[in-house]
Amino acid sequence: MTDQQDSLLPAELTALARRVIEENAAAGRRVSVAESCTGGLVSAALTEISGSSDVFDRGFVTYSNESKQELLGVSPDIIDTFGAVSIACVWAMAQGALKHSQADVSVAISGIAGPGGGSREKPVGTVVFAKAIRGEVDSSSEEKHFEPGTRAQVRLQAALVALELLLP
Repeated sequence: MTDQQDSLLPAELTALARRVIEENAAAGRRVSVAESCTGGLVSAALTEISGSSDVFDRGFVTYSNESKQELLGVSPDIIDTFGAVSIACVWAMAQGALKHSQADVSVAISGIAGPGGGSREKPVGTVVFAKAIRGEVDSSSEEKHFEPGTRAQVRLQAALVALELLLP
């Protein structure tokens, strides 16, 4: 187990990542993540935990629209119609993460961490999430609006939500 003093990441993030690894190991599940605005933060948190290789299959950091299309198979039509920060896009990202991994469950995250980049329809702090489980047609998705504070605060809050979604 990683001693928190040895971690570069906030204690609340690694504590939740530890739960994700332990509970998914107990359930016999492997996980993957498709990250945009968190830029690998969820993957980093999961890999802070000793034994994570038994649970964490892979992470996709798909920051650009092109990478979402190339690595995860997100249709350009989805991005053109709804935008990268949309339920449709993260749903496709989560499905793509399952398709291109050995995971049983995947979570996708896309959002606007700021300080710029927001709009009236999608202000800074808007983050969308989707969870997909192999063999299930439905996936769950949600949109959250975090207080726009700092970029780091939005990314941390988004990573925490994504980890919660990975709990069995």
